[in-house]
Amino acid sequence: MHRSIVLALLLSLPAGAAAAADIPTYVTQALADPTRPKEDRDADALRAPGETIVFAGIKPGMTIAELYPCGGYFSRPLSDVIGPKGKVYGLEATRWMDCVEADQKVLTELPVKNMTLDAIAIGTVKLPEPVDLIWITQNYHDLHVKKFGPVDMAAFNRQVFAALKPGGVFFVLDHTGAPGMSEDDISKLHRIPKSQIIREVTAAGFKLVEENHILNRPNDDLTKVIFDPAVRGHTDQYALKFVKP
Repeated sequence: MHRSIVLALLLSLPAGAAAAADIPTYVTQALADPTRPKEDRDADALRAPGETIVFAGIKPGMTIAELYPCGGYFSRPLSDVIGPKGKVYGLEATRWMDCVEADQKVLTELPVKNMTLDAIAIGTVKLPEPVDLIWITQNYHDLHVKKFGPVDMAAFNRQVFAALKPGGVFFVLDHTGAPGMSEDDISKLHRIPKSQIIREVTAAGFKLVEENHILNRPNDDLTKVIFDPAVRGHTDQYALKFVKP
């Protein structure tokens, strides 16, 4: 088929359809794992896990850390993708004991036993070895929530930087906050401005190399808390890939 025709066909496809064609088999198989709970599979249409995992750069054999998995929506597919030659270090906040319990249950159910779990103070990163990637989804803003803290954000990001191998990735996905939000606003709405995350993370020495827009939802009402039924599951979100030089 002529290149111009192929290009025209791709441009005529919905954005998600074009992206789905680029998702490798080891990711689609992980998401199709029958051990995943029904509620996780039902959430896939809203959370785009395949595109998210591909964008972050997760591949078989990697060693990664997942911050605050709280029940394992991503833990299960991440474990499946990296496989028996990879490792997942789960770090959960001791303030979220219900999350620790949920994570421990996930560990018993994983088909591939390649994940461990440590419960530590929120905002601290302690790993037994340097890792390829550190993953945090929909939880970076919680580091700014007063009742969970206090957290020294500069120290946190420096710990993430130190825990990565050279060339390692810090992957951050979160709910969009309006520019200029105060700390009280972040605590109240559980949102954070993208510019604030970029500023905080790059101050630790990281370079922002790419942004993914698949979960952008411009009609989101940024004045509403993310748990409001009017926006829950449909918030505007951004995904950022930072690299340690």
